[in-house]
Amino acid sequence: MPMNYTKTAMLLASLTAIFVAMGAAVGGQQGMVIAFLVALAMNAFSLWNSDKMVLRMFGAQEVDERTAPEYYALVRDLAERAELPMPRVYVMNNPQPNAFATGRSPSRSAVAATSGLLEMLSREEAAGVIAHELAHIKNRDTLTMTVAATIGGAISMLAQYLQFGMLFGGNRDRSGISTIGAILAMLVAPLAAMLVQMAISRSREYSADRMGALICSNPRWLSSALVKIDRAARRIPNEEAEAVPAAAHMFIVNPLTGKGMDSLFSTHPNTENRIAALEALAEEMTRSGIDLGGGLSAPSSGASGPWSQSSGAGAPRGPWG
Repeated sequence: MPMNYTKTAMLLASLTAIFVAMGAAVGGQQGMVIAFLVALAMNAFSLWNSDKMVLRMFGAQEVDERTAPEYYALVRDLAERAELPMPRVYVMNNPQPNAFATGRSPSRSAVAATSGLLEMLSREEAAGVIAHELAHIKNRDTLTMTVAATIGGAISMLAQYLQFGMLFGGNRDRSGISTIGAILAMLVAPLAAMLVQMAISRSREYSADRMGALICSNPRWLSSALVKIDRAARRIPNEEAEAVPAAAHMFIVNPLTGKGMDSLFSTHPNTENRIAALEALAEEMTRSGIDLGGGLSAPSSGASGPWSQSSGAGAPRGPWG
């Protein structure tokens, strides 16, 4: 774990350095100092408000035992298995199946799933997805990913400012060297920020897949969910995510295109590679004599959709109904 924290600190320091360098490109030494102070403020603000920021960003609505009884119960069951405090539970009214977790610590965490995910996946598949997100909470990935999204978004905004300024003559009083520096910052800095975000996401998704599979006791539930989510994300747009691409790495599958390659320019590992790793884990567990039945409380055998429908006619379905 110490090495993980060291890597995280280095990645966040890299994002801060990029932001400061862009400040220097915009306003010279004074701009660099201002950007440094702004970066410190953003880090501090994100540390304490990361969960609220992201949930508001994607229009998530909190649910409870009354408004989403089976969804809430499933999260509670899996949180107990993971030996985590009960996170707050949210639904995003979005047809694209996807999910993420956020919060600065396990005691201040939240899990959010889209209405599309709850409608499209079976209870077992949803359990695999939620277990994956709980693994991010247990590994304390959520804070790092949210802070990276915040600073990455700020870098993108600065790049747009530079583009706007150069387009309308905002750099006429600059020297040639300053103008070249601004052009380089405008082109390179967003790419560099994106690469750092990729490193944060890609290095953690495989780990969360494995731990999530162990939490729900069946790797194939998650692999089946990934197949459905990846396929649907390619054809169903996520408008909220498109508006904030710097936060795409927070979702279980890329919400922007759903396409992924294990290459330098991917925000997520290739889904086929993730599925292969989960299948290998399932075979390993089977050879070890581990029951892959899962044993979730009150399973609804293969039922899909917002599972509170099975509670009887007129049962509350939550904000996705």
